[in-house]
Amino acid sequence: MLDHLTLLSAAAILFLLLSLRAQRRREGEAFAEKVAELARVHAESATRMEAVRDLISGRQAELHRAVNERLDSVTHHLNQSMTSTRQHTVESLQRLGERLAVIDDAQKNITDLASQMTSLHSILANKQQRGAFGQGRLEMIVQDGLPRHCYEFQLTLSNNSRPDCAVFFPDKRPLVIDAKFPLEAVTALREASNEEERRQAAMRLRQDFSRHIADIAAKYLIPGETQDLALMFVPSESVYVELNDGFDDIMQKAFRSNIVIVSPSLLMLAIHVIQQIQRDARMRDAADKIHAEVGHLMADIERLHDRVLSLQRHFGQTGEDLRQILISAEKIEKRAGRIREVEFDDAPEPRALETPPPRLAASR
Repeated sequence: MLDHLTLLSAAAILFLLLSLRAQRRREGEAFAEKVAELARVHAESATRMEAVRDLISGRQAELHRAVNERLDSVTHHLNQSMTSTRQHTVESLQRLGERLAVIDDAQKNITDLASQMTSLHSILANKQQRGAFGQGRLEMIVQDGLPRHCYEFQLTLSNNSRPDCAVFFPDKRPLVIDAKFPLEAVTALREASNEEERRQAAMRLRQDFSRHIADIAAKYLIPGETQDLALMFVPSESVYVELNDGFDDIMQKAFRSNIVIVSPSLLMLAIHVIQQIQRDARMRDAADKIHAEVGHLMADIERLHDRVLSLQRHFGQTGEDLRQILISAEKIEKRAGRIREVEFDDAPEPRALETPPPRLAASR
């Protein structure tokens, strides 16, 4: 009984050991399967990680390329913008420099004009300098408009007066031009601040111009030596306009005294008219010479006509003589033909000789 129990215990222990071994083997197989599954999952994970890494690398390369392209585009546009901005800035600076140069030239011209106006004011304030200024403008206008032999400056007249300019007309009587004028009264009239000062300045202006007009008429209008008209040259258009607008009585008085007050533009017009008068005089002289030459030409044409008629008569006589010579030559040719056709066997009776041809007219 005890042995039987022992065998049962041993069998149970053996069974238990076998069960434990089988369980451990199953657990080992399960563990191996789990390890294999983990290895497979790890391999798949590694493959997926490699694919993800490749995808991330490709995306990173594309991103890098796109970023580089974008940076290049932005850099190109920025360079173009900076170049265009630089060009516009340079052009603007150049235009600004040109405008500044123009402004500098204008300022320089204004400065020069101001200095010239100051110099002109100082010249016009001095009587001698004012006379020289008017004389200079007068000489420039006359020299530009007339030939040298048609005028003379500071010509001495028979009364020992010496006008500023004398312009010669075709009748050899000079037209006298005076280049001095009273400016002080005009200046006082312009600077008058009230009605009383203006009235006094106008009175002084009338007196000064009346005195100067009388001096010109007394010294430069010499009957039989000078023209019946003289010119008083005012070298300022504004002064002339002021005289013409506000002092018509002075203009009328000068006209009654055979004195014409002229400005630079009117003097140019007068010089042009004088030039036309001198040209017309030269044309009249040339017309007289042409008329005389035409008369001589007509006489030469008449002599030529007579000589042509005489030559025509000679040619007519020569033609008639040539016609007679041709007639005689034709007759001689006919006679020679008949002589060649003569047959001596049946010789005809000789005929009386024909009358000889007319004698040729002597050629002239």
